[in-house]
Amino acid sequence: MKLKIAAQFILCLVIVFSVFSCGSFIKKEEERKPLARVGESYLYMSSVAPFLRKGISSNDSAAIISNYVNSWASKQLLLKKAKINLPEEKLAEFDTLVANYKTDLYTRAYKEALVQQGSDSLVTNAQLESFYEREKENFKLKERIVKLRFVELPKQFLNKDEVIKKLKNFKSDDLKFLDSIGVQFKKLNFNDSIWVSASRVIQEIPPLTIDNQDKYLKKSQFFELEDALGVYLGKIVEVKEVNDVAPLSFVKPNIKQVLLSRRKLDFLRKLETEIIDEAVKEKEFEVYVKNE
Repeated sequence: MKLKIAAQFILCLVIVFSVFSCGSFIKKEEERKPLARVGESYLYMSSVAPFLRKGISSNDSAAIISNYVNSWASKQLLLKKAKINLPEEKLAEFDTLVANYKTDLYTRAYKEALVQQGSDSLVTNAQLESFYEREKENFKLKERIVKLRFVELPKQFLNKDEVIKKLKNFKSDDLKFLDSIGVQFKKLNFNDSIWVSASRVIQEIPPLTIDNQDKYLKKSQFFELEDALGVYLGKIVEVKEVNDVAPLSFVKPNIKQVLLSRRKLDFLRKLETEIIDEAVKEKEFEVYVKNE
């Protein structure tokens, strides 16, 4: 008997969805018709419609609707029981939390929209340099950073000596040669003007470790390392050690984020002040409790 009722219910849902799909007038009519009711709460087709993808079969649509109805009903019934059985003070606490969350959600979205419209997102090099000079002591390194060039060769690479020579010398002709055969390398980095953290280098060159980095990550050091995957050739151009002041180029992204965050906070503080001042002026906001 229960299976028969369930089958009939699903069949009805298929019919509802079929009608729902036909014509804009019928669609609007069906959206206003309830699919289910729990107490005084009703579930309408408009709530389920976003989950019904275009082109899915009637059987799949019916299954989606049926699952949604059952899930909705379960939540509504549990909510009803909770409101009856939970203590009044707990209900009041939850109502306050819900109200506060709703307020925070709306105001946060509105603030973000205003920030995007009104807050300047351009940070000049002069601003970055000025901040860096003032806060230099706060940019001490917590790990070694290096400038390097390196390649990873396949184990059976035949022209390794020539690559070593070019990588060490690294004049314009050497770079052209290395670029021309770069497709044969498993990894490469020829941009030796960028600072890279030691942890990143260790990640890219597995034979390098935290324990042996002092040996290989030294200024002017050339290294050749090998593991089961390949041969790693590297030339260290420059090094900054732990507790050295980080170069501006290395911390520039962090400084930019700090400046933008401060600018955003200043904008929001000004906005909140202006909103309150305007509300007071328009007699929309009044304070009745005075500080003694």
